[in-house]
Amino acid sequence: MRANWLVAVAWAALVMAARGQGLLGEKQSLGSDAGLRGVSVVSGQIAWVSGTGGTVGRTTDGGTTWQTRVVPGAEKLDFRDVEAFGERVAYLLAAGPGDASRIFKTTDGGATWLQQVVNREAKGFWDAIAFWDERHGLVFGDPVDGRFQILTTEDGGANWKAVDAGGMPGALPKEGAFAASGTCLMTRGTREAWFVTGGSGKGRVFHSVDRGRTWTVAETPVAAGNESSGIFSIGWVKGGSGVVVGGDYRRPNELGATVARTGDGGRTWTLAGKPPPFCSGVAWAKDRWIAVGTAGAHESMDGGETWRRLDMGNHNAVGFAEDGTGWAVGPKGSVTRYSR
Repeated sequence: MRANWLVAVAWAALVMAARGQGLLGEKQSLGSDAGLRGVSVVSGQIAWVSGTGGTVGRTTDGGTTWQTRVVPGAEKLDFRDVEAFGERVAYLLAAGPGDASRIFKTTDGGATWLQQVVNREAKGFWDAIAFWDERHGLVFGDPVDGRFQILTTEDGGANWKAVDAGGMPGALPKEGAFAASGTCLMTRGTREAWFVTGGSGKGRVFHSVDRGRTWTVAETPVAAGNESSGIFSIGWVKGGSGVVVGGDYRRPNELGATVARTGDGGRTWTLAGKPPPFCSGVAWAKDRWIAVGTAGAHESMDGGETWRRLDMGNHNAVGFAEDGTGWAVGPKGSVTRYSR
């Protein structure tokens, strides 16, 4: 019997190692109590975070130290997304109604910031920003006159131009996006872009192959029957495999139709067999998916079909570098670094 027990223990250890278990979380100090929703992970050493009260933070040493500041003139803005290129260049998206939606850029590591553009649509609300490279990017916002807003830049944000709404499928009644983690919008390759929605029936996934000029849309089985539910985040790995996560943020502990996955480039989506509760952010972490929400972080080693709890933290957003190092951020300046 003892021999059999030893064999079982050894086998369990091998399975755990083969599945790449062992992602460790470490709480770090940002030196701020801002509510954080934006995170951009450049490498295992460099990451940027952003949040309420015009707050932005940066580390260049893996989070041992953070440089945190409030952008002058942005003290009343809520930076829901940050996109960084190295330790010096970064973009901030302030989300809010009308002219509370703005884009800022730094080229000196956050010492100074230039306001690039302000949303002039009184009924508009920008949700997220993403880039294909340092010069080409887009910003995405809630529907205005029945169509989601898209603005693009080809010169690093010196100029932002609204995309003709004729290439955008019409929004459903009460449909919108969630500016919860900066990952309701993402780019892939040199021309593809995706954004996800909720609030009206089933969560939907919009896809562009021409840098945001025209879009198609696919329905998913993620529940989106009210203004607090739907898809909050989308992630992709190489090839046609992707995951969307969400749920109802007013019912963060409920299990149900919170995760869907695709293996055909987003044409069809199926529900996960064993999903986590509500999640506002998802990211690929080298060999697994990590999804975060107010009920904690969860990981999936099988393409998003089943999930297990990683920690009990209250997280809003998550991002990872290619080496598998990542950060999750949340309320009251919460920052957690994940490493192997």
